[in-house]
Amino acid sequence: MRVNITLECTSCHERTYLTSKNRRHNPDRLELNKYCPRERKVTLHRETK
Repeated sequence: MRVNITLECTSCHERTYLTSKNRRHNPDRLELNKYCPRERKVTLHRETK
């Protein structure tokens, strides 16, 4: 039931994080504030396909 997803930075569009989620409990796209190494600050990261 858990699926591996990739998180992409919304400002620089670099895909730096891999995580998993349960599609039954979280059907929407995941959004997390994570550290972006390219910009050297915390930015919003969204789930990509």
